[in-house]
Amino acid sequence: MPSPYSNDLREKVLAAIHKGTQKSKVIEMFGVSRDSIDRWLKRRAAAGHAHAKSGYQKGHSHCITDWTAFHAFAQKHGDKTQAEMVQLWPSKVSSRSISRALNTL
Repeated sequence: MPSPYSNDLREKVLAAIHKGTQKSKVIEMFGVSRDSIDRWLKRRAAAGHAHAKSGYQKGHSHCITDWTAFHAFAQKHGDKTQAEMVQLWPSKVSSRSISRALNTL
């Protein structure tokens, strides 16, 4: 996933728009898309700034994080189906999560 534009660039782009520079000229000068400019304008109107969003999840959240415990669990219950392993695992996981974890081992 590409990184967001810097807040400094966003402010420069919006300052140019505020001064009355046409969007097409600003797009040429800074190399950003019209959609980005429009989103930044909306965000500034709603939130008072056009900073990049932060605090959202990046990447996949894994249900199984204790690999030592899962390895012991897999050795103990290796004769069971994935559906049965789902029922036996102490927290809520899907059959697909068990499958990925077994492949990781």
